[in-house]
Amino acid sequence: MHADPKRIHGPNVSQSPSLFACKSPAVFPSHGPRADGRQRDQVDVRPVFVRCGLVSQAKGSAYMEAGDTKLMCCVYGPRETDRKDETDMKCGRLTTDMRFAPFSCPERGSWIQGSQDKDLPLMLHESLQPALCLHKYPRSQIEVNVMVLENGGSVLAHAVTCASLALADAGIEMYDLVLGCALCQDGASYVVDPTYTEENDSAGGDNQGKLTLAFLPSLNQISGLQSDGEMTEETLAAGMRTCIEGCYKIYPVVQQALAKAVRRVAPPPSES
Repeated sequence: MHADPKRIHGPNVSQSPSLFACKSPAVFPSHGPRADGRQRDQVDVRPVFVRCGLVSQAKGSAYMEAGDTKLMCCVYGPRETDRKDETDMKCGRLTTDMRFAPFSCPERGSWIQGSQDKDLPLMLHESLQPALCLHKYPRSQIEVNVMVLENGGSVLAHAVTCASLALADAGIEMYDLVLGCALCQDGASYVVDPTYTEENDSAGGDNQGKLTLAFLPSLNQISGLQSDGEMTEETLAAGMRTCIEGCYKIYPVVQQALAKAVRRVAPPPSES
C-alpha cells in the first residue's frame, strides 16, 4: 500500500485524549481563605494592571488585567451621525459593544453569547453614559468596543473600568472616571472581585446573590448597579458599601495609568 501524501498520519503510538482533559474545578468550602489566598468577608481585590494607548488605529484604547481576567477596549469617535436622525441633534450618542473571544472562557462553547451576555453591552452603556459630557458632542457618535480575552471572573465590573480608561485616553470629556467592582455570596460569607470558579461554583448555587456596581469616585455617585440572585435589603446595602470600598482600592492604579499615558504623548517641556 502507498501512503496518501494528502493526509497527515498520526503517530504509531498514541494515548487517549481523556488523559489530558482538564479536570472540573473543585467546589471550595465557604470558610477559610479563598483558593487564590485572598480572605473572605474583606475588601480583598485582585492585583490590577492597566495600560492605555496600545491600539494606534483607535482614538483611545486600554488594556486591563485583574488576576486571570484580561480585557481590551477601543474607542472610536466622535463621528458624525446621520443628519436625518433628529433625536440626537443636541446631544451625542454612545454605543457600546462587549464580546467574548472564542478562547476566553474555561469551558468550550460558553463564550457564545446567550441571553445574559446580550445584556452586558446594555449594562455597560448604562454605567458609562452618566459620566460622559455628551452635550458637547452634538450630531456625533462615540463607539466603545470591549473584547474579553480571558474571562477570569467579574468581567462586567472590569469592563466598566477598562472602557472608562479608554474613553479618557481618547480625550472624551467626562465628569469623572467610572470604576467597577463585583461581589457574590458564598454560603454564609461573601467574596469581593470573585473569580470565574467562585462565580459558578459557590455554595449558594444559581440563587446566590451577585452584585456588580459602577462608581464615580470623585463625585461619590453610583452610575450603574446590577443585582442577581436572592439578597436581602440589608445584604444589598452592605454589598454596595463593600463594592464602593473596592472601587477606591483600584482608583490609584487607574490614576497612575492615565498619568503615564499623558506623559507619553505630551511634548517635552521646552528649555528656557
